[in-house]
Amino acid sequence: MDRHITVPLTGETAVSLRAGDYVYLTGTIYTARDAAHKRMYEAAAAHGELPVDMRNNVIYYMGPSPAREGKVIGSAGPTTASRMDKYAPTLLDMGLKGMIGKGRRNQAVKEAVIRNGAVYFAAVGGAGALLSRSILASEVIAYDDLGTEAIRKLEVKDFPVIVVMDSAGNDLYETAAAKYCRED
Repeated sequence: MDRHITVPLTGETAVSLRAGDYVYLTGTIYTARDAAHKRMYEAAAAHGELPVDMRNNVIYYMGPSPAREGKVIGSAGPTTASRMDKYAPTLLDMGLKGMIGKGRRNQAVKEAVIRNGAVYFAAVGGAGALLSRSILASEVIAYDDLGTEAIRKLEVKDFPVIVVMDSAGNDLYETAAAKYCRED
């Protein structure tokens, strides 16, 4: 099913999504990769305050390449989500409703997605130049010293993703593999 959704996500919208849905996001999302996640995790443990309010927000695991002249952002493809698995349950418990990356997630993340009525989206790896066309604005809002790993606020329009893990725990990586694998 194709869905056009405005972000930030409401809890109602997040739980209505199902693994396999094609979704086009419009609104505000944030970027953060490994180093930014580590800092947010440490900040949450130390004083509970983060540079971004996690409630109902979506984090895109991406570090862009430099923007070409006249462009808002460079190539903006997803990075491997499992590198954030150590930190994701804490952020989900703080209200994060969506994550965008590529690849499988661990059991702790799956349990946190279910517990918090959240969703994990996949963006197509290798299509960063095409994905950047859906990004209307980009602004570094925290951890500028991290360069491409700084937290950015992105304004997106019809940003294409696929629901790979829904709030019921359905995981497209598991169901698709089971559907297309054959036993010898």
